Amino acid sequence: MSVIEVEGLQKSFGRLQVLKDISFRVEQGDCVAIIGPSGSGKSTLLRCLIELETADGGSIRIHGQPLVERGIYAPAAKTRPIIARMGMVFQQFNLFGNMDVLNNCVTGQMKVLHRTREESVENAMKYLEKVGMSAYINAKPRQLSGGQKQRVAIARALAMDPEVILFDEPTSALDPEMVGEVLSVMQKLAQEGLTMLVVTHEMGFARAVASEVVFMDQGVICEHGDPKDVLGAPKTERLKAFLASML
Repeated sequence: MSVIEVEGLQKSFGRLQVLKDISFRVEQGDCVAIIGPSGSGKSTLLRCLIELETADGGSIRIHGQPLVERGIYAPAAKTRPIIARMGMVFQQFNLFGNMDVLNNCVTGQMKVLHRTREESVENAMKYLEKVGMSAYINAKPRQLSGGQKQRVAIARALAMDPEVILFDEPTSALDPEMVGEVLSVMQKLAQEGLTMLVVTHEMGFARAVASEVVFMDQGVICEHGDPKDVLGAPKTERLKAFLASML
């Protein structure tokens, strides 16, 4: 059974249809890189998967459990546990500015997973160590670089023990010299078998790390498959033009 199954997904904002009949599957341990020009619907797709946006039509199933079926959502009591199995890392970090690094990674565990503070701290420290941020537990977000903030955001997502993490252009807000430190953490997670969907403009990451690349344009999936095929031998003129612009 696929971890994520999407069939015929549609989403509009007013008269603008952003997603048009999107269908794909994600298997356990996949790292799927979603690429495409700005406005192609990539971020909206991720947000629909975690119900930050509501789909207008189509189906989303997580481990076979329906989040939405033919545009009709399951009751919130049923969808909350499904969504809780997924984490998300945003472009702009979304850390709590009034909390230090440790509490940014502890609060969600206590409130959502109902762990004790002791359990939450132990788990948070494990992941802060993993992303190289354990020395900064007392720092506030304003005292950190962009790359450090994003690594804390990744640790916070991991601390919730998700089965899937969605990354929405996690390096787009970073200075160029900080991109590498975040991509290195993400590459390590992919190598460890974490299931990941990554909206990215980093073609090197997509080529080297992803198990599958999905190219979106104007709300549809134009090409998808092995990175060597999609990036090395694109079939459509639209993808060829996009890759040329990225290079």
